[in-house]
Amino acid sequence: MLKTFLHGKIHRARVTATELDYEGSLSVDEALLAAAGIAVHEQIHVVNLRNGARFVTYAIAAPAGSGVIQVNGSAAHLCEPDDLVIIFAYGLVTEAEAATLTPKVVFVDAQNRPV
Repeated sequence: MLKTFLHGKIHRARVTATELDYEGSLSVDEALLAAAGIAVHEQIHVVNLRNGARFVTYAIAAPAGSGVIQVNGSAAHLCEPDDLVIIFAYGLVTEAEAATLTPKVVFVDAQNRPV
């Protein structure tokens, strides 16, 4: 049986911009995606710590080292610049894989740099 488990997380990232007039997604600093093991175009879940809003979208790469966390499309209604968010990625694994799975968790500073 396959089960859904957390495999990557970016914790308390600061939203740098929102763009309503965009087809959708979340732009994330490519270095943060790599550190968390999240692939470009992978489904992600996002939680806004200011207002409790939660949404599902997909990750797109912003330039590495830029610190960009930009909420695009209709989800831009759910966040404002400077909001803190948690970005989660899940994967399907077998019970045997789950026993040894260690999610990659990336903590960031106020400029969205890994700490």
